[in-house]
Amino acid sequence: MTISIRLDQDTEDALRRHLAAEGIPLSAFVREAIRDKLARTEEPSTPYATGASLFERFASGDPDRSTRRKALIRERIDAKHRR
Repeated sequence: MTISIRLDQDTEDALRRHLAAEGIPLSAFVREAIRDKLARTEEPSTPYATGASLFERFASGDPDRSTRRKALIRERIDAKHRR
């Protein structure tokens, strides 16, 4: 595939200096830049997808724990004072 782009003079000069300093050809630089951009856009884009690996990581296994919180606390207190 052949691609043509127009750059303003400042951007072109900066690019040429960078390429000369790194010693890489323009085509290799452009290919790498495109790969990097594509890799970044393939990452999860929603907050849920970003945190999906962390959700339920420390789950208790008790699905109604939050609705029974007062009863659980009362059971612990009663158990502690029965000794």
